[in-house]
Amino acid sequence: MIKSMTGFGRCEVAENNRKFTVEMKAVNHRYLDVNVKLPKALNFFELPIRNELKNYMSRGKVDVFISYEDMSEKTSNVRYNKEVAEEYLTHLRQMAEDFDLGFDVRVSNLSKYPEVFTMEEVSMDEEELWKELKKALAGAAEQFVESRVVEGEKLKADLIGKLDNMLELVSKVEERSPQIIAEYRKKLEDKVRELLEDRIVDEGRLLTEVTIFADKSCVDEELVRLRSHIEKMKTDLSKDGSIGKNLDFLAQEMNREANTTLSKANDLEISNIAIELKVEIEKVREQIQNIE
Repeated sequence: MIKSMTGFGRCEVAENNRKFTVEMKAVNHRYLDVNVKLPKALNFFELPIRNELKNYMSRGKVDVFISYEDMSEKTSNVRYNKEVAEEYLTHLRQMAEDFDLGFDVRVSNLSKYPEVFTMEEVSMDEEELWKELKKALAGAAEQFVESRVVEGEKLKADLIGKLDNMLELVSKVEERSPQIIAEYRKKLEDKVRELLEDRIVDEGRLLTEVTIFADKSCVDEELVRLRSHIEKMKTDLSKDGSIGKNLDFLAQEMNREANTTLSKANDLEISNIAIELKVEIEKVREQIQNIE
């Protein structure tokens, strides 16, 4: 099954008085470009997150948003820095002596000095945190992939329709090509007879001219290759995995054959059909840009 490169996924996991919420969305990109936004306290998980996401996607510009809430009663501790308090007291006593002042420092005053009391976050169990975050990440990624598959099926149906239309156009050119040769021979023969009046027409020379025209305007090889590329793309659309780059290459080759057919065309009808083919190929190329 094919996947679109656009997708969205969200998952929330609440366990052990903690809650992780993961959201991800993606748009088209030639390669996998993941942008992770998460709380500063969880920055050390960024690399594992990126590695985990590679199991679910291979192309696209993906934005991942992660929020974290710790709902436990005790998330930080108060730390008393005795050494800092002693240093403050030493300097305060010295000030009292230097300026002949009374030493009236109280605990309530000293406690307000910077760094005497500090707040420390309770150390986190990284293994337990990663287990919960990974669970939320997997839930969002699975929903994300599912949305890509749904959109991919719509793209596939649209592309198959366009490819079938292209095959019909190729058949029209194949049907028209032999008629051009016959019409050219008739037109050339009539022109020669008109110029020579009652004299005998040189069939050998006439055949040579027709052969040269047929060789210059022959698009049999181009049509065979074009049909082959179209059928190959239809087959690839039923494969699993990342196929967007292969499809883009096939579309380029299709365009090459359509251009050659148009340049060789010595017939208005075939020229118009070749132009239609180029228009359809361009539509296919645009849709392919959405496929992973």
